[in-house]
Amino acid sequence: MSEDTRVTAETRTEFGKGFARRTRAAGKIPAVIYGHGTQPQHISLPGHQTALILRKANQVLELTIDGVESLALVKDVQKDPVLQVIEHIDLIVIRKGEKVQVEVNVHVEGEPAPGTMATQDSQTVLLEVLATSIPEAVTVSVEGLEEGSVVRASDIVLPQGATLITDEEAVIVVVAVPEEEPEDEPAEGEGEAESTSPASADAE
Repeated sequence: MSEDTRVTAETRTEFGKGFARRTRAAGKIPAVIYGHGTQPQHISLPGHQTALILRKANQVLELTIDGVESLALVKDVQKDPVLQVIEHIDLIVIRKGEKVQVEVNVHVEGEPAPGTMATQDSQTVLLEVLATSIPEAVTVSVEGLEEGSVVRASDIVLPQGATLITDEEAVIVVVAVPEEEPEDEPAEGEGEAESTSPASADAE
C-alpha cells in the first residue's frame, strides 16, 4: 500500500441521477462500498485523485470515511461510453490478510524464432492473491520459441503467494508462421488496351 491510494471520501445522503450529475459537476465521483456483511454505504470520491489511481487495474483504496479508515478493492468502474468519464464506482470492503480473486493482465515479452509470430489468445488470467498485494500484471516470455510452441496458463511464473484459478491448460500464446496473403489477381480484362487504330476510325 502507498500514500497514492489514500483517499478521503464523503458520505452521500442524496441519491438519483440528478444528484449524481451534480456530484460529478463538483469534481467528485459517486461510489458505493459494501461487503463483509456490512450495509452498502454511499460515498463520493475526489474525482481527479481517484481517476489517477484507477489508471492501474485492481486497485485497493485506503479510505477514510467520517474519520473511519477501511480498505476497499475497486470492483467495477462505470464510464460514459462516449466521453469515457467515470460515472460510478463499486467498492468491496476487504481485510488485511484476506485473499481475493482478480483478473490480472498478461504481458508478452521477447521475440519468437525468426519467421514466426506470437499470437496472444488470452489477455488476462484469474488469480487468487492477497488483497493488499495484487500484481499489476504477470509476464510470459516467447523469446526464441519455435513454430508450434504453445504457452499455457500453467507456464506462467506467478508472484509469491499467488494461486492460479484459470484452467492450467488455458492457451495464453501460440507461436506460428504467419500465412502469406495471396497476391491480388487483376480483374478479367483489366489492363487490356482499349484503342482504335487510325485506319479503323477512318473506316467507320
